[in-house]
Amino acid sequence: MKLSSFLHFATFGVKTILFRKKSPILGTVIVTDKCNLHCEHCSVNNITAIVHPYEQIRKEMQQLYDMGVRILFFCGGETFLWKDGERTLRDLVIEAKSMGFLIVNVVTNGTFPIDLPEADLILLSLDGDKQRHNEVRGDTYDTIMKNISNATADNICFYMAINQINKDYVRDVCLTARDTQNVRAVSFNFHTPYPDTKELALSKEEKAKCCDTITQMMKEGAPVFNLKSAFPYLIENRFPTPCHQCVVMENGKLSTCGRCIDVPGLCDRCGYFFVAEYTLLFKGNPKIIFEMLHTYLKYI
Repeated sequence: MKLSSFLHFATFGVKTILFRKKSPILGTVIVTDKCNLHCEHCSVNNITAIVHPYEQIRKEMQQLYDMGVRILFFCGGETFLWKDGERTLRDLVIEAKSMGFLIVNVVTNGTFPIDLPEADLILLSLDGDKQRHNEVRGDTYDTIMKNISNATADNICFYMAINQINKDYVRDVCLTARDTQNVRAVSFNFHTPYPDTKELALSKEEKAKCCDTITQMMKEGAPVFNLKSAFPYLIENRFPTPCHQCVVMENGKLSTCGRCIDVPGLCDRCGYFFVAEYTLLFKGNPKIIFEMLHTYLKYI
């Protein structure tokens, strides 16, 4: 991370903690909900299957930038399906950088070739060993691993949603992240139980067991891009929601924290690690602050 970026984020954090500001710093633009997969745990794919045009997305990016957002995510659906004429996802990343966003990340299912060195991180979904991953996402594991091997930069971070199907395979993903070329780290979430997928949610005891495994893997040197101090809050779902420092833009609609905020009761069962980490960070939790500084400087 550049020193200028670090100083910007540090200043934002101090002001937010001291003055209890609710201004956003992290924003997500949904470029499409169109997806080539139909994953068992996903509730947001192919609802409209619309690929939003470049000019609309650029206006949304500018709106987020003007609000103070400096960490930008492009998300789907499947982001690599985005195209407008000759423009591709790569053009969006380059445009975001030129606009002044300090960190630009992309979320993908990894089934398309990965040639995106301009992104700071590419969060790529891997949901267990080969058998469990394919049970969740279809027969895609081998394709994904081949695309990772052929990637043009080492900016990939695995992104695992832990659920009832893959809960016993956290260690496998940690080891794969540690041992795979072009993979920098692994980041976890617990399954957030939308009404149509609530049977995949974990109990507190199951979450605790997963967190114990992640902690052990951290001790063994696995590159985990999460904050251990947030685990007790995640297990008990006792972190404040929503996260006012995070916003999502989808087809002109701005949502605080995430696009699931309008689903009754869902915030109380949120499984997003970053939501716990950010809300605790901006509440001034000293352990979270220290861990985030160490983790972000290491992996971004």
